[in-house]
Amino acid sequence: MSVKTISRLFVIAGLSNVLGVLLLSRGFTNQVMMDTQPEVMGYFGLIAIVLWGLAYIAVAKSYAAVPWLIAVFAVEKLAYVIVYLQWFTSHSITAVYERDALAGVFYSIYGLNDFLFMVFFGWVFISLNKAIIK
Repeated sequence: MSVKTISRLFVIAGLSNVLGVLLLSRGFTNQVMMDTQPEVMGYFGLIAIVLWGLAYIAVAKSYAAVPWLIAVFAVEKLAYVIVYLQWFTSHSITAVYERDALAGVFYSIYGLNDFLFMVFFGWVFISLNKAIIK
């Protein structure tokens, strides 16, 4: 994968966090979204997700200089995937859609989104370490 493509994927990861939260939470006002999983997606949690997204964008052009930060990104995404799987296996996504369609969309996609970017960040970290070793 080219450096340009990797940089673009960092920006896409960041925008998915920033815009996904801002749009689907209606600018931090979607109470259904926040009440559905308050320990993770409460007001403070949504702000943290936006900040993570800004961090991905911030390193888009300099990711190769911070391989261990990229590892942190992968672990952070793993944490969200685990929490999502725990929530998804014990709650009804249909019930969320019945209360609010945007919250339903968010809870339908956030686990897969985080999984895909976890794999991406993990791959970038491994690729950077191979380059360092050579």
